[in-house]
Amino acid sequence: MRGARRRSGKLKVEHHMLEGLEKFVREIERWDCVESIIPGRIVRQNKGRGSKGLFLKYRTISGYKLLYKSGTSVQELFVVCKNPEEFERLFRESFGKGREESRKA
Repeated sequence: MRGARRRSGKLKVEHHMLEGLEKFVREIERWDCVESIIPGRIVRQNKGRGSKGLFLKYRTISGYKLLYKSGTSVQELFVVCKNPEEFERLFRESFGKGREESRKA
């Protein structure tokens, strides 16, 4: 049996969100090209080293897969968008230039 699903604006919540992710989600929600945002599962890692923040991973059929890294945890974030090029441009302007680069908000 799956957990409860709920929708708040463009955000479709199926899983909890890591602390700090919500401020990124609220920014992305404001973009006209975004139709919905779906947080994925949280994965805990033993190392906990490396970059922290929101990262653009790759384009999907319906939009983009992002990763949010916070200490020892990583969470996927799927964004459904009608204009992927515009989304990528807005993402880079707001959060960083490339894939493993991110500006902390």
